[in-house]
Amino acid sequence: MRQGWNEKNRDLIVNVNGNLVHRDQAGVSPFDSAVQGGDAVWEGLRLYEGRIFRLIEHLDRLRSSALALAFEEIPSHEKIIEEIRRTLAANSMRDGVHIRLTLTRGVKYTSGMDPRLNKAGPTLIVLAEHKPPVYSKDGISLVTSAIRRFPPDCLDPKIHHSNLIQSILAKIQANQAGADDALMLDVRGFVAETNATHVFIVERGTVLTPHLAACPEGITRAVVVELCRSNAIPCAEKDISLTEVYRTAEMFCTGTMGELAAVTKVDGRTIGDGHVGAVTRRLSDLFRQLTTREGVSVA
Repeated sequence: MRQGWNEKNRDLIVNVNGNLVHRDQAGVSPFDSAVQGGDAVWEGLRLYEGRIFRLIEHLDRLRSSALALAFEEIPSHEKIIEEIRRTLAANSMRDGVHIRLTLTRGVKYTSGMDPRLNKAGPTLIVLAEHKPPVYSKDGISLVTSAIRRFPPDCLDPKIHHSNLIQSILAKIQANQAGADDALMLDVRGFVAETNATHVFIVERGTVLTPHLAACPEGITRAVVVELCRSNAIPCAEKDISLTEVYRTAEMFCTGTMGELAAVTKVDGRTIGDGHVGAVTRRLSDLFRQLTTREGVSVA
């Protein structure tokens, strides 16, 4: 998966701590915690016809991550929503938009990793871009990465932090292999997620997804599980090995930036019949219906 340049984004207005500036003039201090040590948390949001889907769930996760990192100050949901509204209005945005929220610990008075050096903060960045779902609806390819996902005793994946080096290294491997993204395993050798999304397989009509031991608490993942339960589609969490991936009838990945996308090839092996499967297509349709009627109005 390779994202291209969108001319609509040439003159974006970006929100940095309430200051609305052109993308070319936007910046953060070299003393900001995100620059100093990746000390920040983030969320990805999607705008559908003036509404952000599952906005409160995303803001709850942002707050949870900031609390886990002992941020002294965390903006309220109302404050963040107001800054989102201001940013969207400044860009005249209403649909087909992806929003990247970043909350850093703030600015330090001198360089160093110690949070006690922070005397100003936090820093809130709202970056809204014209960006439709980034994955092909015809299916994507994955390659298994040598980079493993951390277990909770190394770095708890429930912290949705901005230090994405693990994912970047895995993505580099996928790029070199000519795949769209990388499939990442946990330290036991079971499937965790991709470098950017959660994964599901379909085995004998049952939708299966890995436990959350080595992957984040995905918002879109949770929606898919809800859709399965409310539409009588069998669904379960379990440890999934690569053997189960290779022999599965269907596979798909989920995320805010790409919604639901079928996986049709892993490590050069064709998944199922190499096309979008019936269960994947049904869940994609159900997800689309949900996004047309739910969401917090912001534009």
